[in-house]
Amino acid sequence: MRSSDKPAWERFGDAMLDWGGFVLLAIGTATVVLDGKGDAARLAPTLAIVAAAAAWMVVLYTRAPSPRREHHARMRVFFVGLLVFASALMLRHPLFFVFMISGFFYAAIVRPIPIAIVGVGVTSVLINTLIAGVPASSAGWTFYIVIIVVQTLVIGAGVVGSEKVAEQNEVRRVALARLEAAQEENAGLHAQLVSQARAAGVLEERGRMAREIHDTIAQGLTGIITQLEAADQARERRDDRDRYLAHAQRLARESLAEARRSVEASMPGALETGSMSAAIRQVADSWSEVAGIPVDVTVTGEVMDLHPEIQLALLRTAQEALANVGRHAAATRAGLTLSFMGDVVALDVRDDGVGFTVPAPGAPGSAGFGLTAMRQRVARVAGSLVIESEPGVGTAISARVPAIGAAAPEGATS
Repeated sequence: MRSSDKPAWERFGDAMLDWGGFVLLAIGTATVVLDGKGDAARLAPTLAIVAAAAAWMVVLYTRAPSPRREHHARMRVFFVGLLVFASALMLRHPLFFVFMISGFFYAAIVRPIPIAIVGVGVTSVLINTLIAGVPASSAGWTFYIVIIVVQTLVIGAGVVGSEKVAEQNEVRRVALARLEAAQEENAGLHAQLVSQARAAGVLEERGRMAREIHDTIAQGLTGIITQLEAADQARERRDDRDRYLAHAQRLARESLAEARRSVEASMPGALETGSMSAAIRQVADSWSEVAGIPVDVTVTGEVMDLHPEIQLALLRTAQEALANVGRHAAATRAGLTLSFMGDVVALDVRDDGVGFTVPAPGAPGSAGFGLTAMRQRVARVAGSLVIESEPGVGTAISARVPAIGAAAPEGATS
């Protein structure tokens, strides 16, 4: 763990261990030098021991790999050598007890913990013995033992407590690291889901536009071409020619309007201006006029206002089914039935045309885009589409969708 990631008190403790021994050694040395006792000949060996002690701390502690507590043997050797140097200095000058105090700090890094407690006790014994000497009376021994025991217990308890706190902090660090890793993973998954949702939205929009283009622009252009071809063939019949051209103009205007609505994702004009049954009748009448094929429209059951998506699916299904009758069936009549049956709404479109062999759903080349678009529209509103046909007996298309009512306007009361 980087030092900047540690709590302030841990950084302070590390600084005490990194520099405390040197600071206390410097204080003891300065105190002895300023005390002025002894001549230069006596001071020189003392300074040599000071230099050796400083080098010992640099080599065995400062340059030890982090975390230092993990290097058990090295820290034990370091601690023992520190006590030896501190004892040698105190034997020359008792004022070096200041440096011996660092033994309490460095005992905290010796492992296992029982050895650290022993180190605290040995440091206490050395300080009290080298300062005051061995007690000469029973009262002195009592005081001596009490001081050592109290120092060992208090400082040892601090060592144990700091170890437990360090263990708890490590547990917290591990848990936090796992949480951060989980958050990063969740962020990656979220980004992936957003990307997938965006891609799915793009595909869904492309599918919607493809269906709308097929149901509006493509069908409109097909109708326009048909009417223009009929007008070309009716050059000698002015009334018929004008009628076909008028149909082509109307289809062009309607297709342009529906194309704009598709781009805006608006409802078709027939649904915006009337009910579902009225829109179905309007679509059937308009198609019948252009195709020249009569259509019987029947509405059964109790009519209800349907959800816009349900209405759109049924209307587009009716448009596509009638368009297929006009393009492929060679029919003389068609019928369209819209049935409200409680929780289900059914749309049935049938004709007396040439019919065809219905391929199995999902088979390669089983259907053109029109039938596929009808199935997709009905499936999107949890409905089903069934196609029944045989060569020579006509075709029947049946769509079943749930009768989900339109949402009530906000603020409406019953």
